[in-house]
Amino acid sequence: MEARAYLKFVRISPRKVKIVLDLIRGKDAASARGILKNTPKAASEHLIKLLDRAVADAETNFGMNRDNLYVSECFVCPGPTLKRIRPKDHGRAHRILKRTSHVTIVLKEREI
Repeated sequence: MEARAYLKFVRISPRKVKIVLDLIRGKDAASARGILKNTPKAASEHLIKLLDRAVADAETNFGMNRDNLYVSECFVCPGPTLKRIRPKDHGRAHRILKRTSHVTIVLKEREI
């Protein structure tokens, strides 16, 4: 049994989110939350909420035990890119790409 939680259209680059996701992959849910709490990255705030939501879903919908949960999968996919224009010198314009992310966390229960 597994519990999946998705976070879509987050206004942060997938490259930045991947760095933080690599820290928690394969960890227990409680230790993953502690790692996210103490990581000074912007993606940590979004991922703490997503992890908490995944744990709550696992308990409520699937009857899993909170103490046995671990992060079996976590990955990020690029979402749509917002294209903006920045004025530059001599009447030119440069494109600014504001990237978005779709994040997925999968929790499973450890076999005891």
